[in-house]
Amino acid sequence: MFELNGRVALVTGASQGIGEVIAHGLARQGAAVICGSLPVTEVDLQNVVSAIKAGGGKADYVLLDMLDAESIRAAVHTTVERYGALHILINNAGVTKDKLMIQMKEEEYDLVLDVNLKGSWLASQAAAKSMMKQRWGRIVNIASVVGQMGNAGQSNYATSKAGLIGLTKTIARELSGRNITCNAIAPGYIATKMTESLSDEVKEGFVKQIPLGRMGTAEDIAGAAVFLCSEEAGYINGATIPVNGGMLMP
Repeated sequence: MFELNGRVALVTGASQGIGEVIAHGLARQGAAVICGSLPVTEVDLQNVVSAIKAGGGKADYVLLDMLDAESIRAAVHTTVERYGALHILINNAGVTKDKLMIQMKEEEYDLVLDVNLKGSWLASQAAAKSMMKQRWGRIVNIASVVGQMGNAGQSNYATSKAGLIGLTKTIARELSGRNITCNAIAPGYIATKMTESLSDEVKEGFVKQIPLGRMGTAEDIAGAAVFLCSEEAGYINGATIPVNGGMLMP
């Protein structure tokens, strides 16, 4: 589909879900994929790497904590040391601590902002230094439709994802002169392990809001991410790509 041979990619939050599927997608197109996540997920990361290699792809993993600046910088440094470059960064790692604003604790708000937004800023800052030297790079931030429309019970999450969209535009303006693009993907309701636990009634309520009549899949997000990392997407910059089945049409 899109040629990524010779590219080195770091995917945060790659131990499961959307991050895992993006890692597979990039590897299928020839990229060497470094899967990053928390130390507690090391076994899961090893399984993802093994599966990519079994399919003929190139993969490795690094441990990183999106709350720890030094951990993030070390993951980027390790990637560049091992593979000689870092061409692609997928900021996918994120957490939720859903609660109505009036009930939410300050530490719950801070945690989500620190992981989802500040962590992505730190990773982008570290990766940009390598990308600027090689004068080529792709940064893709996984935002959310709720960052565009808001959502009751997710004031922290929606704020973090709205901030990520703003960060995307700013990075795009700052780094474009070095042939580095930065774009965001705003997924809608995606079928994941988390949504599997929802009742049929709740799922049906979600689907009614979606003109395509179905929830999205991790593969839907991965397809957009792989495209944004390709040469073919070289003139797309500072954009937020809606992958939501038409639920929100900006």
